[in-house]
Amino acid sequence: MSSLLVDSIAHFSDLHPKPSNVKFSYGTAGFRTVANVLDSVLFRVGIIAALRSKRLDGKTIGVMVTASHNPEADNGVKLVDPRGEMLESSWEAYATTLSNAPTTVDFIKCVQDLVASQKIDLSRPARVVYARDTRPSGPALVSALEDGLKAMNAEGRNEGVKTTPILHYFVRCINTRGSKEDYGEDSEEGYYKKLSKAYKTLVAGKQPSDPLIVDCANGVGFFAAKAMNEHLGSTLQLVLHNTAINASGALNNACGADYVKTSQKLPPSLISVLQPGQRACSYDGDADRIIYYYLDERSQFHMLDGDKIAALVANFIVELVKGAGLEGQLEVGVVQTAYANGSSTKYLSDRLPVQCVKTGVKNLHHAAERYSIGVYFEANGHGTVLFSPSACDTLAEHHPTTPAQSTCLTHLVNLAELINQTVGDALSDMLLVEVVLAHKGYSGVEWDSIYSDLPNRLVKVVVKDRNLFQTEDAERRLTSPLNLQQKLDHLVKKYDGGRSFVRPSGTEDVVRVYAEARLRPQADELAFKVAGLVYNEAGGDPAKRPREFL
Repeated sequence: MSSLLVDSIAHFSDLHPKPSNVKFSYGTAGFRTVANVLDSVLFRVGIIAALRSKRLDGKTIGVMVTASHNPEADNGVKLVDPRGEMLESSWEAYATTLSNAPTTVDFIKCVQDLVASQKIDLSRPARVVYARDTRPSGPALVSALEDGLKAMNAEGRNEGVKTTPILHYFVRCINTRGSKEDYGEDSEEGYYKKLSKAYKTLVAGKQPSDPLIVDCANGVGFFAAKAMNEHLGSTLQLVLHNTAINASGALNNACGADYVKTSQKLPPSLISVLQPGQRACSYDGDADRIIYYYLDERSQFHMLDGDKIAALVANFIVELVKGAGLEGQLEVGVVQTAYANGSSTKYLSDRLPVQCVKTGVKNLHHAAERYSIGVYFEANGHGTVLFSPSACDTLAEHHPTTPAQSTCLTHLVNLAELINQTVGDALSDMLLVEVVLAHKGYSGVEWDSIYSDLPNRLVKVVVKDRNLFQTEDAERRLTSPLNLQQKLDHLVKKYDGGRSFVRPSGTEDVVRVYAEARLRPQADELAFKVAGLVYNEAGGDPAKRPREFL
């Protein structure tokens, strides 16, 4: 067995010292914070990725440098496991430990401990594919990552500027190449061809869709949408807006999926663009989330978020499974989080199994894997559909007895090709939605009418230490601070249809408050009263208390 390249690691580690006053944590979206403190983290992630690859006998590991929907000044990094899924949970703890080692000597000791505890054969090859979004801080952070790969003598493949979902797709394609589960060609062109071919097959013979307005969040999604537009040809025209990828400070600024979801209104740049009856969608900064919306005949804004996407898609898949004669052989289920609107949960629960899990993509993904076909979407627009290996076998082996069954079966097979099953993907999910709308003949109005959302409000409360807030029951109830949940319960009872919960963010020192009620003023009032309780409990400065907190 080879030994650890201690001298090489020490040399490069000294070039990337850890800042003494910062504590890093590998959260639900990897490491994420202001970009100017991340240099040491990126170097160490290079080491971790190489070790993870060696631990898995040279399988290719992915590294994505992005802060997704966060402001442009932030950045982050996450690791991607061989099937394109999130990093295994136990390794999140190792990543946190290694990132916080105060000195080079301490860091090397942590690496040696990890090698020993995981019985890593250092003679195995290390292969890593990596990419970044459009943030100005990206190139320097990628350079630090590359020093980590050099220190381990790892084989690196730089994919440059890419969307997060495309990087996940690459990882799965590389690791399944030539196998029964071959996922496709590991190139950007291969990605566009695979998705556009499936889309064209699925909408063949359907009424052509009207052009779709796409808000690219001034991020990397613009490159992907522009390329996809060319592959789609006349089957779907994407009208791209917020494409200023080189404009300083433009990324996610008053645009993008997170802006639309949290503010519940149009991006200002689309106010003069979107016409009544037209549908539009917004990606986020790295194109792994999507939110749809439209204006009604009175020019009122209506949002179609991840809950609405899940309902639309799950219904369609259930119909196809029944139509193919596979009811009873394939179980379709939906996975949500506490953020799912109460109306969506009721609508779906009346039709198919629904499970609620803790916030975080990996939690939804793992739960969705338990179904033959698992649909998961967070209300924020991040989600996908998973076809289990056994479901794929069933689709391949099933013999339809009528032309109608054959058509439904073919649609299911093509949906499995259209959907990026590794992670939420704004482009793939967009095409999925467009397929269902084309088959149903739905406009935004008809889609929206499948159920009526309860009015809701999401509020962020800035706190000194988010770790004071601990939860249970899939984050729907607080266990700490003591007695705060009792106060919330008492408050919620005063509102018709009231529901509220509080949870710490996984990526920043804020606590998120969600509230819903039968009427809009009640939902807003409940949210701001809960926010006021949280602010007080966290020891917030009365002089800096936001005016809207009641």
